[in-house]
Formats: sequence, C-alpha cells, structure tokens
Amino acid sequence: MNTPVSPATPALASAQQTPSLKRRFGSIMYEAMLLFGILFISGWIFSTLLQQRNALYLRHAQQAWLFLVLAVYFIWCWSHGGQTLAMKTWRIRLVNRDGSAVKGGRAALRFLLSWCWFLPGLALAWALGAHTWMLAWVPAANFILWAMTIYLDPERQFLHDRIAGTKLVNMQEIVVPPRKHKWYH
Repeated sequence: MNTPVSPATPALASAQQTPSLKRRFGSIMYEAMLLFGILFISGWIFSTLLQQRNALYLRHAQQAWLFLVLAVYFIWCWSHGGQTLAMKTWRIRLVNRDGSAVKGGRAALRFLLSWCWFLPGLALAWALGAHTWMLAWVPAANFILWAMTIYLDPERQFLHDRIAGTKLVNMQEIVVPPRKHKWYH
C-alpha cells in the first residue's frame, strides 16, 4: 500500500539533491528537440509576416527575434514553476541556492550565462579562422569543458548556475494514496 511521503522521510531530503549529469544531458537533448519546433514556428511567423524571400534578407533581425523567443521561453518557464517541459519530463527543477522559487531577473541572468556553453567556443573558432572539422571540434571542446565545471562545485552544479545563484534539483517523488470509493467499505 502506498502512503504519502511525510516531511520526515528520506525521500523528501533527497528532493534537494542534484540530478545526475546523465539526467541533465537527457533533459538538454529533449529540450533541443522541443526547441526545434518552437524556433521553426517562430521563424516561419517572422518570415511570413515580414515577407522574407531569402535567408539573407533581414537575417540579423530574424536572429534577434529567435533569441528573444528563446529568452521569453526560458525566463518565463524558469520563473513560473522552475521547469521547462523537458525539465518536467526528467523531473528536474530550477531553484535559487536557498531552495526558493526563481524570479524573472535571476532567470534572465541564468539564460544569458547559459550561452557560455556555446559562445566562447564559437568565438574561438572564428578567431582562429577555423575551417572544416575545426568548426565543430572547437565548440565541442568548449561544450565538454563547460560540462566538466560541475567538478568545481561541491554540489555538482554547472558554473552558470553557481554564478547566477541557482541550482538544479531532483523533484520529490509524490506518492498518491489509493482512492477510497463509497461502495468500497
């Protein structure tokens, strides 16, 4: 028989534990698939409304628009419940370092800092004049190095979370008691 989790049980204490790196990457991969659809529709709306005839016409405006769409998506999700759809699926929640809910300003800071997963590697590849495979290897090395920053934190949080004052935690397991029917005396 399932019983509700009481505050004294160890399951609740584990709710503030950091998700494994494997679970966080699973969430990231699922998020990438969901974002493909969001950005596809957003790009289509931009192109349709502004009658974009080719990819170079209004390219920078479209990039700014897509960046804004991403910002609104993440900041709104993180500041309204602490989870994106992928984070809900993987049972991961974003909270402040003290465990409280994240507000919009801190969510915006985390969003901007999360670009460190990609931008330094892309900037370095551009500065080195990278061609062919180097265009992939330099940003990939940046991605791996950024992921390894969890070993700099005792709670195994990413560097952008540490700087932003946030952390990712496991959601507690919620056990629903069996329903009692009137006819089931």
